Amino acid sequence: MKRSKWLEAGVGAFVLAGFLGLVFLGLQVSGFAPGQAEQNFTVYANFSNIGGLKERSRVTMAGVTVGRITNIELDPQWLEGRVTMEIDSDVGEKLSEDSTASILTAGLLGEKYIGLSTGGAPEMIKDGGTIRDTQSALVLEELIQQFVSNMSK
Repeated sequence: MKRSKWLEAGVGAFVLAGFLGLVFLGLQVSGFAPGQAEQNFTVYANFSNIGGLKERSRVTMAGVTVGRITNIELDPQWLEGRVTMEIDSDVGEKLSEDSTASILTAGLLGEKYIGLSTGGAPEMIKDGGTIRDTQSALVLEELIQQFVSNMSK
């Protein structure tokens, strides 16, 4: 009888450990992971079309994740999508004023994220600065519409 209780307790502990592992992996994928590096450099960018970009999406540079999107709103002055990004401070301090931000897609229909490319200007973006050179998301429906309208001419 004692052996059966130890076996049940062991199986229960194993199942609990598996469940906690799945929760941890889910948090890592979603961007809610505790213990991530402190990201304290805020940068803004305006896009004419954010095309499905979401908060907590990643911000990358050279394919390496360097931050997350913290807010997306409509800029009342320019009537464009204003994206707030929190970037690792060691990377943010090296972004020149002529850096570019592009909305990219992982795969053909994958997740949307922002890719940063630094420029060559000697002046650096300050914390709370805005990236002026942006490339909006490609919207598949708009591409098809352009193709069809060009074919009918």
